[in-house]
Amino acid sequence: MSWFILLVAGLLEVVWAIGLKYTHGFTRLTPSIVTITAMVASIVLLSWAMKTLPVGTAYAIWTGIGAVGAAIAGIVLLGESASLARVFSLCLIVAGIVGLKLSAH
Repeated sequence: MSWFILLVAGLLEVVWAIGLKYTHGFTRLTPSIVTITAMVASIVLLSWAMKTLPVGTAYAIWTGIGAVGAAIAGIVLLGESASLARVFSLCLIVAGIVGLKLSAH
């Protein structure tokens, strides 16, 4: 169950990372509320997952999900570059996430 909670926490990190773009420096109310809510929920879920998961593994996977998810969302939603080097680098992060998951006790 902790792994599922960690996954949801990571996906919420993607929501708030992309949400930051839409807040325009927290000057827009609705995107700001969504972003802050996702931030709090993400941190709370991360802390719950860390009750049973190793801190280094949980934190690295959480940030990895957030980084990869935000980069993919940037490509899909915001028209950011999808160069070969960028996609390859994202694949390396995913490989690291999988490696950490497989090596966790």
